[in-house]
Amino acid sequence: MQVDKIRGAQTDQLIEAILALKDKEEAYRFFDDLCTISEIQSLSQRLEVAHMLRMKKTYEKIKNETGASTATISRVRRCLNYGNDGYDEMLGRLYPDEKPFELPKE
Repeated sequence: MQVDKIRGAQTDQLIEAILALKDKEEAYRFFDDLCTISEIQSLSQRLEVAHMLRMKKTYEKIKNETGASTATISRVRRCLNYGNDGYDEMLGRLYPDEKPFELPKE
């Protein structure tokens, strides 16, 4: 599992800090201090790409709407297909009424 490669004291501290955030405004302030605008936009873009893939949008539509490269879209798709289900878990919480489709295996 890839997640084992990122485990460590510093990553634990980061995860605990994120889990301790109280609300959206506090999260905005924390991430503004922690990350560059580009890093935050990249993370946000990946989450939206995952959301759109879950909803069976085409690569072309995703690329046009998010500006993501096909390499980014493919990487997110691999995570959806073979990852730790992190995207699915979070998107299921954010959009509980949506019915995602089953991604075909590559």
